[in-house]
Amino acid sequence: MAHLELIDISKAFGDVYAVTSMNLAVNEGEFVCLLGPSGCGKTTTLHMIAGFEAPTTGKILLAGRDITRFKPNQRGLGIVFQTYALFPHMTALENVEFGLEVRGMGKAERRKIAMEQLELVGLADQAKKYTQQMSGGQQQRVALARALAVKPRVLLLDEPLSALDAKVRVQLRDQIRRIQLTTGTTTVFVTHDQEEALAVADRIGVMNKGKIEQIAAPQNLYQRPATEYVATFIGLTNRLPGASNGDEAVVFGQRVPLLAGSAKGDSVAVLVRPENLTLALAGSSDSHVGERARVEVIHFLGSLVRVDTVITSGEYQRWNKGEQLKATVQLPASELPAGLAVGDDVIVTP
Repeated sequence: MAHLELIDISKAFGDVYAVTSMNLAVNEGEFVCLLGPSGCGKTTTLHMIAGFEAPTTGKILLAGRDITRFKPNQRGLGIVFQTYALFPHMTALENVEFGLEVRGMGKAERRKIAMEQLELVGLADQAKKYTQQMSGGQQQRVALARALAVKPRVLLLDEPLSALDAKVRVQLRDQIRRIQLTTGTTTVFVTHDQEEALAVADRIGVMNKGKIEQIAAPQNLYQRPATEYVATFIGLTNRLPGASNGDEAVVFGQRVPLLAGSAKGDSVAVLVRPENLTLALAGSSDSHVGERARVEVIHFLGSLVRVDTVITSGEYQRWNKGEQLKATVQLPASELPAGLAVGDDVIVTP
């Protein structure tokens, strides 16, 4: 039995449905991310789990018990908001203690637990600081310690890293995952950042228009997307013309294997990851497959290089609604053709 279960949940605001007939089962100790763009319903879903919004239809079960109509303080959940929601007139220690004090715990015991949680998030030496004296990353860790102090049955994270700069965001993201693995707390994490979700989740539910299009382990989502929406939302994807028999497709003269269930057709869109394309300087290869392209941008990413190209053959413009066809190639930096520069002619091949 799932630890947290959403059964046929919908939420309407007037005539508009933010979430429609959604089902989700989260196992005990699992870290699940709800991923999607603004307006897809992910935050509304989290608010229904927390009790801030009442579902229009459906029910929510926690450890088999129906909590759909419970108030937020009756659910035993821990919540970390995007805005931290800390008390500025309290120290870090007092903020972490607050939930325990509300539950009637004695001062000595709650202080001991609060210090343990601050140590867990690496802020024991900052316990006596007021939160307004802390950086954004430190404040978010105080908020996390406060949520964990009450030993929540489920931890809810509502885009907790979006207000932080890139380096701090990565550090705190990794720390949240380590803490979750240490504590074994069942966690639901809402984010619009695909890299964030791929890095921390056991499973990711990709949301679109109020529904989960696919939920799976990160590597399965990336390698075996169930829909075009999932394929284009998770990672970079080239949409290239090809001819398909359902098992293989011919793209730029090269046969490529297809995922099970792919459509057949003489003129179909084939989704190809950038790392599944190769690139060579025009004239450097005798191969008869591939398409001639021009280099538009070269992105150096340390050990990897991403090259944006535009296919120079005009035959694809009609297929691409009058626009020039573009293809992005990603390869190890060591495999980049020597001297490659913007404007060079290259051959792009699957």
